[in-house]
Amino acid sequence: MSWISAEAALGLLGTKPQTLYANVSRGRIAARPDPQDPRRSLYRAEDVERLAARQRGRRPAQQVAAETIAWGEPVLPTEISAIVDGRLMLRGEDAIALAETATLEDIARHLWQASHRPDLTGSTDLGVPGLRSAYLAMAELAATQMPTPGRARAVLIDEAEAALATMATALAGPGAAPMHERLAACWGRPEAADPLRRALVLLAEHELNASTFAARVTASTGAPLAAAVLTGLAALSGPLHGTASQSLGPLHDHARRAGAESAVIATLGYGQGLPCFGHKLYEDGDSRAAALLGAMTVPPLFSELMAEGERLSGEKPNIDFALAALTQAYELPEDAPLQIFALARSVGWLAHALEQIETGALIRPRARYVGPAPS
Repeated sequence: MSWISAEAALGLLGTKPQTLYANVSRGRIAARPDPQDPRRSLYRAEDVERLAARQRGRRPAQQVAAETIAWGEPVLPTEISAIVDGRLMLRGEDAIALAETATLEDIARHLWQASHRPDLTGSTDLGVPGLRSAYLAMAELAATQMPTPGRARAVLIDEAEAALATMATALAGPGAAPMHERLAACWGRPEAADPLRRALVLLAEHELNASTFAARVTASTGAPLAAAVLTGLAALSGPLHGTASQSLGPLHDHARRAGAESAVIATLGYGQGLPCFGHKLYEDGDSRAAALLGAMTVPPLFSELMAEGERLSGEKPNIDFALAALTQAYELPEDAPLQIFALARSVGWLAHALEQIETGALIRPRARYVGPAPS
């Protein structure tokens, strides 16, 4: 593995420094401090050459196939959602417009194409509300629900409703109010109900992200719907997915000590992508983040980070930034972003599971072996 200077990288790419930083922020180009001069950064030559070749339109067939599975072309047909010209569409409806008035229950009905909104009333005490209870409750349900093959869609919709109700009760406790109100009440922040409603709608579905793809693979085996949700929950827990908002912590702490501009410059200066800025599927900025941030009073330091981050990196804050800002603005629990994510995205996981079941197909990719030749 070889590393090259910023000047060499810019020469190969034929772009401005801001574009190079943006590609680092988006994860397209790996960077590290220069051992000879920690104030400068080095960039992985392979990443730069691949991006330069893509811009010239010359991509090897094997590379195209490999990149399909990593932010590449769609790998599965779906009628559930799409990102078109920077807009997240949920079965043809703009998610930003839906978030103005819809609830999570409304979105579940819409995505599942159900005849009614799911009843998420919970009367059973599943333990202290939170992620631990969610994992335990969903695992128990996955162990008791029936496999899906050969069962009518109406029956499977009922089981999807049961799975979502279990997740809701595990995270927000028993109750009958709409989910955003139950979650706000559970956290003792009733004033946060409307921003939470918007967040739940905006996060309910987002195409074939890692957790949704994992849930869909599980559903393709004929496993119970709750097992697909459990799979999605496991994949969501990783720092590159559902807990990405926590990566903003060091940048926020630095900004609190030395100011937003200093924090952003230091982060970019060491060749690190700016956490919670930019999104590979939104060239002009994550529209979900803009919608959520525009519906609440953003804490001053977050506003400063937004301005300096965009000015210096060319990237806009993404939904993980917005969730971190929401958490601080309303003094929500530290893991509130992941809990919001898990509850909301369960709707999308179940929609994809139901769609996959209808295909009757097993998702089984092939591997391209690159190990030692057989002896």
